[in-house]
Amino acid sequence: MLRQPQAGRPVNGPPVLFDRNRLARQRARAAGSPASAWFLHREAASQVGERLAEINRTFRRPAIVGWRSDPWRHWIGLPEACCCLSHAGMLADTDARHDLIIHALSLHWENDPVGELIQSRRALCPDGFLVAVLLGGRTLHELRTALAHAESEVEGGLSPRVAPMGDVRDLGNLLPRAGLALPVADSIEIRTSYESPLKLMHDLRAMGETNALSARRRTGLRRATLAAAVDHYREHFPAESGRVSATFELIFLSGWAAHDRQPKPLRPGSATRRLADALGTVEHGPDPARSSRLDLKDRQR
Repeated sequence: MLRQPQAGRPVNGPPVLFDRNRLARQRARAAGSPASAWFLHREAASQVGERLAEINRTFRRPAIVGWRSDPWRHWIGLPEACCCLSHAGMLADTDARHDLIIHALSLHWENDPVGELIQSRRALCPDGFLVAVLLGGRTLHELRTALAHAESEVEGGLSPRVAPMGDVRDLGNLLPRAGLALPVADSIEIRTSYESPLKLMHDLRAMGETNALSARRRTGLRRATLAAAVDHYREHFPAESGRVSATFELIFLSGWAAHDRQPKPLRPGSATRRLADALGTVEHGPDPARSSRLDLKDRQR
């Protein structure tokens, strides 16, 4: 049984997965958290900085989008970058102004991530660059498993407690849908350890990354359910010295605003050299018998 109220859906719009008011309260509460709580943001900013260093370009009109965007300016070394909230629509009035837009670990909280990327693409000048970093589907899989097991065992049902997050392939497909050229998507996993699952939950609260789903249960987690989740977590996801492990997946999406000087794919059939010549191999035609066997094998599956 899944105890889940229906999330709202505006007319002619995407479903409202996240409660913006709840998210704003969480972020306001987390704004004064100590520097140690921002290790994910620092690591994400470091990774973005490395990717920008590989591009032979000086960006003169950068923008950083996200609720913690101001510290990113210094972590990446772009003190002149303008900052804005991703959901505030501030980029809508800056069409074709920026040559670089960075989404700073906030896109996974958007009800309409494609719309956010489209808005960002419109804010890019021709041949401008966009890079977004967000949490991916492997994030907190340990906590998700422990909570689901405990709630099912103790209460006989499940509640939505961890936000849905996509994998790198699905999220990468958002880039061409948003009209971005030369799309690239990749990911890294950050494996951490905590003294206990409760310490992890405390850190998530300090990061402003706790449950803000519109369909969340409005009642708190039962004490017995929490105890069962902690026990399951410790048993199935141990780390050294009696600690527990926790995984965060960072997904990086990048693409360019279209420009005439960008490389274009060749027209099919326009190649002037054979691949076999380039590889220094001998080209062989297909074996009809082998092809038939493979087709038959595929059908039997």
